[in-house]
Amino acid sequence: MDAASIDPRQPFTYYGLGSVQAVSLTGDLEDFLDRKLAPTLAWDYPTIELLANHLASYSQPTKTVSPPAPIQPSSKFTREPIAIIGMSCRFPKAANPQAFWDLLRNGVDAISEVPADRWNVDAFYSSDSATPGKVTSRWGGFLENVDLFDTHFFGISPREAARMDPQQRLLLEVSWEALENAFIPPASLAGTRTGVFVGISSNDYSRLQFDDAEKIDAYAGTGNAHSIAANRLSYFYDLRGPSMAIDTACSSSLVAAHLACQSLQNGESDLGVVGGVNLILTPELTITFSQARMLSPDGRCKTFDASADGYVRGEGCGVIILKRMSDAIRDGDNILALIRGSAVNQDGRSNGLTAPNGLAQQDVIRQALSNAQVAPHQINYVEAHGTGTPLGDPIEMASLHAVLDDGQTNGRVLVGSVKTNIGHLESAAGIAGLIKSVLAMQHEAIPPHLHLKEVNPYLSLENSRLEIGTYLRPWKRREQPRFAGVSSFGFGGTNAHIILSDAPMLASSTPSENMERPRHIFALSAKTDSSLLELAEQTSIQIESTQLPASDYSFTANTTRSHFEHRLTIQASTPAELKAGLDAFISNTNIPALSTGHAKTW
Repeated sequence: MDAASIDPRQPFTYYGLGSVQAVSLTGDLEDFLDRKLAPTLAWDYPTIELLANHLASYSQPTKTVSPPAPIQPSSKFTREPIAIIGMSCRFPKAANPQAFWDLLRNGVDAISEVPADRWNVDAFYSSDSATPGKVTSRWGGFLENVDLFDTHFFGISPREAARMDPQQRLLLEVSWEALENAFIPPASLAGTRTGVFVGISSNDYSRLQFDDAEKIDAYAGTGNAHSIAANRLSYFYDLRGPSMAIDTACSSSLVAAHLACQSLQNGESDLGVVGGVNLILTPELTITFSQARMLSPDGRCKTFDASADGYVRGEGCGVIILKRMSDAIRDGDNILALIRGSAVNQDGRSNGLTAPNGLAQQDVIRQALSNAQVAPHQINYVEAHGTGTPLGDPIEMASLHAVLDDGQTNGRVLVGSVKTNIGHLESAAGIAGLIKSVLAMQHEAIPPHLHLKEVNPYLSLENSRLEIGTYLRPWKRREQPRFAGVSSFGFGGTNAHIILSDAPMLASSTPSENMERPRHIFALSAKTDSSLLELAEQTSIQIESTQLPASDYSFTANTTRSHFEHRLTIQASTPAELKAGLDAFISNTNIPALSTGHAKTW
């Protein structure tokens, strides 16, 4: 290879150095430097940059290296709320949080027939649930283009990417977007105590490979292990906090958020990357749930309706970024909402392995309220688990009634379920409900709950302050914080509940005494020319729709994004000039304010 094309920040393995070559490299360095070196150097310092810096420091004993910040005692963070400072998502018919909010507020039903590239729905469908090997539903909530992945961006070879479960690929993409949404350059997290907590359950992709022995290679193991779904994020971003995959079925991602909060509160992590992912690639699990009569034949979650007859499967990925509230305020982060408290418990010996336990549901909600130091009468909204089953719906609503109707207020509690829009995302269901609730707080409105024509008579809503919200309701911010509860119950009995509140109302910062610049430099970059063009197009649209000062766009783009080799800069005084520069780049027009070029990232 040409030396100029080698990136010193890539691991040695990226350039094909296996164990034998790495040990040989150490031997060559011993001869070159004329000193003894540990044979494990390439594993302790796995890039050219890290190894060179280590060797340089080693040869200069007077140079001091700052030790990592000491771990704070857990008592310092006890009961401190956890701030949500960033998030992103890919849900059916919603490729990002703004699209997801538009879908929710407009009451869009995102369910469609099973795409032909998943399986032949006609070959597997039967209206008779007693027919072996058949599914009773032709429907689901599906993502588009789950087979596509930018291998170059993430430094993964096409051969390895082909063996990676698309769930791992989605987590890489959506986590990057969530970090950018939090205004954190991903490269800045290297070596930090950032924890990764991922809810994941299904393994459809492994079945596609392991059923054919000729498709199994060295990458099939890491490409399909649930643990690697979390570990790959820690590896890619070089994170040193805890990294774990959680499988509690439908409650997996909300349990992941609960564990992340605990890790932040006890000082084990300083930042949390929390996600949930689910893809439906083969029909086997759908057959299983059909045979168990869990799925609705018409493919709709008719949660709380008298005609509720099961749920519809859905897929997607959501990621949120968490930080202790005091740290978020100190760092000037954009706090979207606060997690005030959370709890997890188990149904125990209910009336069947997959049957819910109302008393356990009550307990987990009460415990979450207690941990949050929030009274039941303060709750304004509940994002219910709400699968739309004739057994589960009455039990869940009775549990909410028992806890929230405490007699201290007659104020209404609106109840809804995102499953009526996008289906049951299983291991990603909890994070979908949480993101929906955060968006509702941000946009000061509670989205409509769909498919409710006649309330299930067993819900017992008489003399209750619980109300199912079937149209868009205002939820205005006020001096006192608004509170919401989010529930997620696993079909094996693991229950989770989280209490959310508004972001704190902070005093406005004092305007800077420095003179405002008459012009600003705005920079964008990408790893390829085509990616830079696409990014410019997206940014032009965003500037047109938001109309912030040119200084804000420039500050954010320049300081909170990672910078890559293919670059453009624009000189601008106003948003209009900034958009004109972007449009000139898009149309390949030369103007004095626009500069383009290439730069090394090291």
